[in-house]
Amino acid sequence: MPQYIDGFVFPISRDRLDEYKRVAKAVAEIYREHGAIDYREFVGDDLNREGTRQFPELINTTDGETVVFGWIIFESRESRDIVNGRVEADPRMADLVAPLLDPSNPVFIPTSMAYGGFQPLV
Repeated sequence: MPQYIDGFVFPISRDRLDEYKRVAKAVAEIYREHGAIDYREFVGDDLNREGTRQFPELINTTDGETVVFGWIIFESRESRDIVNGRVEADPRMADLVAPLLDPSNPVFIPTSMAYGGFQPLV
C-alpha cells in the first residue's frame, strides 16, 4: 500500500514559537511511538513568492505571527487512522496540548489550522 500523509498549516505568534516548539517536539515523539513513520514541522522563512498566493495571506496571519507547515507520514491511510486514534487516546497529549489552548492566553488556535489527509500523487 502507498504511504499516506496528514498535512497542516497554521499561524503562530513569533514570540510564542519557542514555547510551541517544546510541545511540538514531544508530540512528534508520541506520534512516532504510536507508529507514524515521520513527523515534521517547519516555521516560515521565505514566504513571499511573487505571482503566487502567499501562506500568510492564505491563513490570515496577523502582525507578529508566522506560519508553521508540517506533515505526518504513515504507512497507509488505515495505519493513519489507527495511529491518530492511539495518539488521541494517549494521556500525555492532553497534558501537552492543554497549555497551548488556554482560553485566557492561547498559543495555538485550532480553528486557524488547515489540516487534511493526502494520498500520493507523484
